[in-house]
Amino acid sequence: GGELFTGLYSDYWGRDAALFRTMNHMAHLRTEPDNERLLKEPKFVGSYIIPDNEDHDDNKVYFFFTEKSLEAETSTHAIYTRVGRVCANDMGGQRMLVNKWSTFLKTRLVCSVPGRNGIDTHFDELEDVFLLQTRDNKNPVIFGLFNTTSNIFRGYAICVYHMASVRAAFNGPYAHKEGPEYHWTLYEGKVPYPRPGSCASKVNGGLYTTTKEYPDEAVHFARSHPLMYQPIKPVHKRPILVKTDGKYNLKQIAVDRVEAEDGQYDVLFIGTDNGIVLKVITIYNQETESMEEVILEELQVFKVPVPIISMEISSKRQQLYVGSESVIVQVKFHQCDMYGTACADCCLARDPYCAWDGISCSRYYPTGIQAKRRFRRQDVRHGNAAQQCFGQQFIGNLLTQKTEERLVYGIEYNSTLLECTPRTLQAKVIWFVQRAHETKKEEVKTDDRIIKMDLGLLFLKLHRLDAGTYFCQTVEHSIVHTVRKITLEIVEEERVDEMFNKDYEEEIPHKMPCPMQSSIPQASKPWYKEFLQLIGYSNFQRVEEYCEKVWCTDKKRKKLKMSPSKWKYANPQEKKARIRPEHYRLPRNIADS
Repeated sequence: GGELFTGLYSDYWGRDAALFRTMNHMAHLRTEPDNERLLKEPKFVGSYIIPDNEDHDDNKVYFFFTEKSLEAETSTHAIYTRVGRVCANDMGGQRMLVNKWSTFLKTRLVCSVPGRNGIDTHFDELEDVFLLQTRDNKNPVIFGLFNTTSNIFRGYAICVYHMASVRAAFNGPYAHKEGPEYHWTLYEGKVPYPRPGSCASKVNGGLYTTTKEYPDEAVHFARSHPLMYQPIKPVHKRPILVKTDGKYNLKQIAVDRVEAEDGQYDVLFIGTDNGIVLKVITIYNQETESMEEVILEELQVFKVPVPIISMEISSKRQQLYVGSESVIVQVKFHQCDMYGTACADCCLARDPYCAWDGISCSRYYPTGIQAKRRFRRQDVRHGNAAQQCFGQQFIGNLLTQKTEERLVYGIEYNSTLLECTPRTLQAKVIWFVQRAHETKKEEVKTDDRIIKMDLGLLFLKLHRLDAGTYFCQTVEHSIVHTVRKITLEIVEEERVDEMFNKDYEEEIPHKMPCPMQSSIPQASKPWYKEFLQLIGYSNFQRVEEYCEKVWCTDKKRKKLKMSPSKWKYANPQEKKARIRPEHYRLPRNIADS
């Protein structure tokens, strides 16, 4: 087996934090104890071996952690994110730092939003880190998930780093401080040879076969100057994603790189503290130097909302593995058929995994047999469905497809929700209402009583004037689609009170909402039909079907052992289990760990 590199607290009281190397034939090493220049109350996040070149003796181990900063000018308790580095073949010193790291260096990992007058908003606390492997194993792409340490606002950011920036910081100048009353400055004195923090390898001259042979001057300098002066800054000098809406607490990150028709995209899978995985891509605009965030899906992966504590990815199997304290689930990267049966729906989704193939929205393959299909429509960068889907099923299936119609009854002064979820999370939802005996539709105005939510339009307190036909329209890239038409009828409160105040003591046993087949005579009727007196008999059949669906569910009929043949459905498809909203789909396979 190989060596184990870890960062942890080794004592019961949580005071002795150290970076360790254990196992195998090499000497056990750790950081020097009680040295706040090396580590000050750190929180360890991850560690990785990343080679610099073909010489294995020059391999470095990188540790990602947060700690209380000593060099912060504003506060002695400021939290910084660090990248620490040691040589994998470090053997410690001969006369000093015996069985201790003699090549340890660290620097600050910066993730900040540039502000006016040079004042940046920093995200200083690292939550998770992910290494995206590329064809060159010496240059993986580093993704860091950060949060703020501010008491003013709570926010999260994701920054991306290239190994060239990391190596430049560690090969740059050292930070130096003359004494307690001095500021940290650039060290401009003589740097001993071999360079402190470098490995004993042929790449570095081959004069030393082990760090035990290093001169005392080099080992002492590394011990007294572990901090590098230049920090590591992200790509584009800004985060690729910032979330400050407070909707989620982001905890984990995994990334998959995808080849699309118009380029390469990094799909971010972000785990939250309530069991939701966000599937996101970001697109950089060079002209405006800004990032566009595109949320593709919000996946509820656990039946019970619990924090996600780990995520692993398999690009080969196209699976994401998500873990909580008690459960592990696997989630497929993509589910293209959920984007609908029209070319425009598929293109507007902007999912790099999916493309319109002339028949359906299916998995996009950049190469191979599947890539030779004649009709492949995909535009992740712009989502221009009008251009991509010209001549396809754009007109026949999207604009003329039948709008889903629903009937909803609400009791006056009670609350009700008119459900409507767009196919893609980028679509803007607009509600219109057509009042009774009116031909003109007007946009619904929201206030403290009427609230527009992700799942639909919520009425906290229904009024009689709310009755009418509501149209749920989605607008995306100038394409307007009426997703659902809902007729809302209001039952007056006085009539409901009158009905329930009647004396039903003798009749209630014979008026069960879902009567058994042989328990009541043919003349009896379910109690909910009393509502027909309130609503009127002009739409008797439709109301009866509606009430049966509300009060007489399959579970109730099975519980009463009633014959299914006694009940009729308005639509045969309603016999199937109701499909969950597509953006909150459950994973295909769930396995308890």
